[in-house]
Amino acid sequence: MTTNHQELNDKNSRLAELKVISGSSAILHFAGRHIPAAIGRSGVHADKHEGDGSTPSGLLPLRRVLYRSDRLDPPNTSLTCEPLIENDGWCDDAVHPDYNHQIRLPHPGSHERLWLENHLYDIIGILGYNDDPVIAGRGSAIFLHIAHPDMRPTDGCIALSLDDLRWVLEQGLQVIFVPN
Repeated sequence: MTTNHQELNDKNSRLAELKVISGSSAILHFAGRHIPAAIGRSGVHADKHEGDGSTPSGLLPLRRVLYRSDRLDPPNTSLTCEPLIENDGWCDDAVHPDYNHQIRLPHPGSHERLWLENHLYDIIGILGYNDDPVIAGRGSAIFLHIAHPDMRPTDGCIALSLDDLRWVLEQGLQVIFVPN
């Protein structure tokens, strides 16, 4: 897929394009704005695997949003928006039937907690990657979430500042295109 400048600069477009600057630094082009983003510590790869630290290339539709209701009001979005609870997690165990699905903790498989002490997961946009169908070992938990204040690399997710994340959700972001 190729995008054109008119589509990316169209303030009514629901498509964003991620452009890697270098390493794990990127710019998200959306609705006429250029937004700093952090991506996976290993950059972008078409052949993503569980634990490789890369952000997958391709079209990543924004499926739904989770948020910490004890810290924030719900984001203004047309997407399904659900509050997190303390025992929410995401299964990253490639041999478990719950692989790449939201789960409740405790859980017997390897998993990531979604209820964090830091603020990185105060808002989580669930990006559609390896979810239709799920392929064991191809990668899990690719989120659009809040960046660390120093924009440090992610484990494969795309991270924006809280203000920018709220803004893209409010503007109706639906899909992120990540070129290889």
